[in-house]
Amino acid sequence: MNKAEIIRFVEDTVIQKNILPSFKAGDTITVHYKIKEGNKERIQTYQGVVIQRSGKGVNETFTVRKISGNIGVERIFPCTSPFIDKIEVNKHGVVRRARIFYLRGLQGKKARIKEERI
Repeated sequence: MNKAEIIRFVEDTVIQKNILPSFKAGDTITVHYKIKEGNKERIQTYQGVVIQRSGKGVNETFTVRKISGNIGVERIFPCTSPFIDKIEVNKHGVVRRARIFYLRGLQGKKARIKEERI
């Protein structure tokens, strides 16, 4: 067995994959994230707009951006993280890009994303 086959074997057997809902850049989601403080564990929610999804397989991540106190805050979540409790998709947005970094330069009403009509 070569290195690539060994890595693929470990990824398939050892690493636990989370079942995530389908979402893409432009969608507004709420991530329920487990936080350990000492011997206590609690769930914290992080709601924002998905800016990008990158990587494949075990290395897949997604970036969520929210505005907190007039300051933009971005957080990168690994898709295979055992600390993600669940993900809720609040709104499906309509954007023409896979990575919407232009959102960083916009403020107020200009930073709104159109909602997908079903």
